Amino acid sequence: MTNNAISPAGKTYLFVHGAWHGAWCWDKVIPLVQAKGHTAIAIELPGHGQDIERTSEVSLKDYVNAVMKTANEQEGEVLLVGHSMAGMVISQAAEKLGSKKVSALIYLDAFLPRNGESLFALVEATLKQLSPNSRKPNLVENLITAEDHQTNWVNPELAAQIFYHDCSEADKKFALTRLSKEPIAPLATPVQLTEEVYGVIPKYFILCTESQDMDKTFLSTHVPCEKVYTLHSSHSPFFSMPEKLAEIIDEISLSIPIFSV
Repeated sequence: MTNNAISPAGKTYLFVHGAWHGAWCWDKVIPLVQAKGHTAIAIELPGHGQDIERTSEVSLKDYVNAVMKTANEQEGEVLLVGHSMAGMVISQAAEKLGSKKVSALIYLDAFLPRNGESLFALVEATLKQLSPNSRKPNLVENLITAEDHQTNWVNPELAAQIFYHDCSEADKKFALTRLSKEPIAPLATPVQLTEEVYGVIPKYFILCTESQDMDKTFLSTHVPCEKVYTLHSSHSPFFSMPEKLAEIIDEISLSIPIFSV
C-alpha cells in the first residue's frame, strides 16, 4: 500500500565548495542545517584543503568522483548544494548518480550549465549578457595564472572585496588564510548532461544580489529552475548571513516530498 503523505524525516545535504575555497567555507552553515533535523556534509574537493600537493593534476572527473563517493555512502536520496564553480560539479555528478539518488540540485550563486558547456564558456556567455548597469565583474580581471597554465588564483590584495565585502573581519581573515590555487582543467572541461537524467532533477537557484565577483542573474535563468531565491549578500552568504541561507535550504527541503511505501 502506498502512503503519499510527506515524510517528516530530514533530508541529506551534500555541500560542495567553489573554486579556491574548501569545505571550511560551510563551517557556519552545517550546524544550522543539522539543527533543522537534516544530515549535512561538507565535501572537500581533491586539490583543496590539506590535499594541495597535486592540485595541478586534478580534473573535473576527480571532482565528480569525490561527490559521487560521498553520495553513495549515504542511505537514500541526497540533495547537492554547489557554490559558484561547484554548480558544474554537482550537475555532472547528478547526471552520473541519477534522479533516484539526487532529489534536487541547489545552485548557490553558481554556474548552472547546459549540456556541452564548460565553466569558461559560461563565464564568456555571462559577460556578454551583462548590461551597462550591471555590477562590475571584478573576478575575471583579477585572476593570476601560473606559468604552466595548470592552476590559477585570485589576486590576494582584492580577494576580500571580491568575495567577502559584507563579512566580518574575523571571517575575512579566516577565509583569506585558507584560499588556495585552483586547477584549470575542471574549469575548461565541458559537462555531459542529458534531459533524461539531469533535465528531470529539480533545480533551485540562490542568487546573491550584491556579489562582487560576477553578476549571475543570467545564470539563474540559463536552465529552468523550480524557484530562484535572492539573498542581499556578497558571493559568500555562508559567512555573512548563514542563518538566512540555512532557512532557504530548509524551505527547499519542504518542497521535496519523500514518498514511502
